[in-house]
Amino acid sequence: MGAEILNIHSKTPETRKISHVAKAIDDGAVILYPVDTGFALGCKLEDKEAISRIRRIRSLPDSQALTFLCEDLSKISEFAKVNNEAYKTIKGLIPGPFTFILPASKLVPKYAQNPKRSTAGIRVPNNRLTEALLEQLGKPIIAISAKIDNFDNALPDEVLDAYKNLVDIVVTSDDYNFTGQSTIIDMTTDAFEVTREGAGIDKVKNFLIA
Repeated sequence: MGAEILNIHSKTPETRKISHVAKAIDDGAVILYPVDTGFALGCKLEDKEAISRIRRIRSLPDSQALTFLCEDLSKISEFAKVNNEAYKTIKGLIPGPFTFILPASKLVPKYAQNPKRSTAGIRVPNNRLTEALLEQLGKPIIAISAKIDNFDNALPDEVLDAYKNLVDIVVTSDDYNFTGQSTIIDMTTDAFEVTREGAGIDKVKNFLIA
């Protein structure tokens, strides 16, 4: 049986549809949804069973830390230990295609952390649909790239077709404007390190140099 498919407007997300998806996530659903970087697989952060499903879908080992989305900097500060310099840097970059690797707080389940470093990857996406979903749910949402083997630049329809029978809900939209993979910044030490150059890298370099 295929997933329920919901088309939600990118700039003015319909409240009824956002509420429906948020309730499904809260009840344990795994979804495919658009963020600013591309399509992602998602569920609520504290749902161990749903996270296990995502790991199986993407063939990810239990040892791999998972990225999750927060709606703003205050939420990031709840789920990670953010020092003053990291706070200023994150504030200057968000929202956007940036993943911040930070020491996880006690609110991040062990099964979503890097087990060796006790860190988490956190993002604040520049996407109104996702923002509305985060606001409605009131909790972080897992965001694992919905990749297709051997296709680095798969079209939206190809991604939807590949995952529509593996998730509970597929969220589509009228406009995507995907940027491609995020830039990853390791903030676990005072010397911030870009560990993957992706979208927005020029902004990151200018900000870190400044």
